[in-house]
Amino acid sequence: MAERWLQMQASSNSRYPRASHESYHVELEEHRTPPSVRRTANKRQSMPTIVQSDTSPDRSTATQGMFRAGNERLYEAYNDLHSLAQDFEKPFDAPAILVVGHQTDGKSALVEALMGFQFNHVGGGTKTRRPITLHMKYNAACVQPNCFLITEDYGEQEVTLEELQDYIESENARLEREQQFWAKEIVVKIEYKFCPNLTIIDTPGLISAAPGRRNSIMQNSAKQVEGMVRMKMEQREYIILCLEDTNDWSNATTRRLVMQTDPHLSRTVVVSTKLDTRLPQFARGSDVEMFLRPPGRLLEPGMLGGCPFFTSVPSGRVGNAKDAIFRSNDHFRQAVAEREECDVAELQHRLDRSLEKAERARIGVGQLRRFLEQLLQRRYLENVPAIVPLLEKEYRNAAARLESTQEELNDLHPDKLKEKGRTFREAFLAKLGLLLRGTVAAPPERYGETLADEHIRGGAFVGPDGKTLPVPENLPNAHMRLFGGAQYHRAMAEFRNGIGQLTCPDISREEIVNACGIDDFHDGVNYTRTACVIAVSKARDVFEPFLHQLGYRFAHILRRMLPIAMYLLQRDSQFLNGHDLFLKRVGASYHAFIEEAEKVCRGKCQEDLQSTTRYVTWSLHTKSRSSLKAMLSKVNTTPEGSSQPQKAAAKAAAGTLTPAAGQDNSVMDVLENTLWNRQLGVMSEEIVAALVCQIFEGIRDHVVQSVELKFNCFFLMPVVDSFPTRLREELESAYDDDIDEVFDVTAVRNALESRLKALESELHQVERLQRKFATIHSTLAQQQNNKPGPDTPRMSSLAHMHAENVSKVSQAASKLAKKADSLDVRDSNPKSARAVLSSIQ
Repeated sequence: MAERWLQMQASSNSRYPRASHESYHVELEEHRTPPSVRRTANKRQSMPTIVQSDTSPDRSTATQGMFRAGNERLYEAYNDLHSLAQDFEKPFDAPAILVVGHQTDGKSALVEALMGFQFNHVGGGTKTRRPITLHMKYNAACVQPNCFLITEDYGEQEVTLEELQDYIESENARLEREQQFWAKEIVVKIEYKFCPNLTIIDTPGLISAAPGRRNSIMQNSAKQVEGMVRMKMEQREYIILCLEDTNDWSNATTRRLVMQTDPHLSRTVVVSTKLDTRLPQFARGSDVEMFLRPPGRLLEPGMLGGCPFFTSVPSGRVGNAKDAIFRSNDHFRQAVAEREECDVAELQHRLDRSLEKAERARIGVGQLRRFLEQLLQRRYLENVPAIVPLLEKEYRNAAARLESTQEELNDLHPDKLKEKGRTFREAFLAKLGLLLRGTVAAPPERYGETLADEHIRGGAFVGPDGKTLPVPENLPNAHMRLFGGAQYHRAMAEFRNGIGQLTCPDISREEIVNACGIDDFHDGVNYTRTACVIAVSKARDVFEPFLHQLGYRFAHILRRMLPIAMYLLQRDSQFLNGHDLFLKRVGASYHAFIEEAEKVCRGKCQEDLQSTTRYVTWSLHTKSRSSLKAMLSKVNTTPEGSSQPQKAAAKAAAGTLTPAAGQDNSVMDVLENTLWNRQLGVMSEEIVAALVCQIFEGIRDHVVQSVELKFNCFFLMPVVDSFPTRLREELESAYDDDIDEVFDVTAVRNALESRLKALESELHQVERLQRKFATIHSTLAQQQNNKPGPDTPRMSSLAHMHAENVSKVSQAASKLAKKADSLDVRDSNPKSARAVLSSIQ
């Protein structure tokens, strides 16, 4: 069906006449003709005249206008589709020509020749540093190019050709000074009498950088350009125009990169540029034959178009400067056409025969332009049947959003707003409870955190030495992405296993001596008191920072539940759209409650730590008398070389000396070493250290258990029990004070009215596009059903088919106009528009 339509539109290409056509005839001064054209033209006068066959059949003017109208209707529909996709961010992909080549391959010059006028900076080196997207549209009324520059800041602006040139050159110059390339495209829309209906993307030239450190800047630029071009080529809807500047097809300079994305060149058109400089390099006609028709071993036989194209663009710029070659764009177009005729004549001279029709169709810019336009026509037509249901889907979505917006406008009454707020509030509280209890509704790859991520965002546990505590090896689910209650439980397990294994920091001899001090009633030494002073001080310094770290970690975990709950509400269609002020109030209340609960819970944990380190209870701190006795029995209180009385004293101090075995001098030694002697000996140091470690471990175990219990009771449970009541009271109190401060009714109304207007405009555009594409689709179906037989003359069958189609389309259009007049988009009722579409189909 698409092929049939293309055959009918073929005659529209007559608006690109050959060089001999009167529209291209311009009186030229000899000194302003390009030298390459003059030399070839003079040489052609001495060649034998070879009659060329006309590649395009003769067509009547009426038939040309008929087919041109069919083309314009299709292009207009796709232009509107592009506008809809750009204005409302719709997922409509349209075919485009992506030009890929190396530096000085003539990419920009070829693009200008295809367009019919010059606009870019062409020359040696890297001139194009940003891709340029050209939406070209044929407009018979535009004798001069109408250019529109599309930017994010100012939208679509009409500019002169000189302003467009200045903008492109300034951007390239800026990026050249910065030695950078930018993947963001310069988007230009052009309407012109000699412009084909194409969308072309001109990319920066690929760079073949030399090796070595001195060429590192150029190597970096080559990587930037190659990555940018490869990213563009990965767009499956793009047709790649691969430019090769070579006379030997075994050298795949540009194809090497293109075939990494398109291995079989199935969507790639290969073009050999600068044909006028290639032909003098061939000495024999067989070499020219090999160049024109490369065998399958040199080029992929499945390439788009079957064989490469060959083009030449005369050098020189348009302008009034002394070094300008072309006086005007008309002069430039004629030179391009003459260059094509000269190339054809040169080929026929070297081959000593006339070019076949298939060969002639691949020589010159005009033939390439005609092929690309017909190729895009085919792609357009192939997409028409798929676009009709897509537009119907977009229409339904837009109508549904319009109806929903209208309902939101009607629901701005205070009582309805209060009810909507209460409904959302209860749904939000339910989602928080669900996240704590556990759910798989939220995607973990988006909302989950591994333990490493949690350490980065919520903080890790840092020990007294300033180093992060290692993650316990037996900690479960450390590498899993968790959220909600599961993440809370993992953090608590890390605290329990990590802090619960801490040992008492090292004790210096100076600390022991300073802790001994002097008593109120005697100057003896009380090493038991010394051990208690050191143990409680060490415990307070070690464990208090962990309380702050744990509180911040748990607050981070619970704060993360807010966006997850909002996601679940949106997924279940329970979200309150358009009321940002109300949502901010709910979020602020939740965050304030989390901060307050964490502060209160941390305070209770600090009180418990203070009570534990304020007064030492031996039954609590040393667990039991038997454990203390076992600890003291391991103390090596007798240094090597000690006398027998010293060993006996050590055993007595350890509690292992019985009264029968003791002697008076042994008791005296013990008293002397533990009570009266301030010269710290090995026995006293070991006993104090052992007592400190025992007391520290008792405090540690009690703190870990107490902190876990308090955070569960005074931080986690209030979120479940107390926060719902707190949120209800705050919102109800805000309703009573001023409901406009809760919902910001004025701003919401303005936003909804703006959205309503945008949706009405979108619905109107989609509806109009439905009509256009439905008509085109209906016409294609009728042409397929009314396909003439093989004996029917082609032109008469086309004319008959066109007359019949015009009659049917006119009848449908008149009915459509009557229904469209009665259609009011603002009533947000999609039934009337859908009825119109049904009548067309």
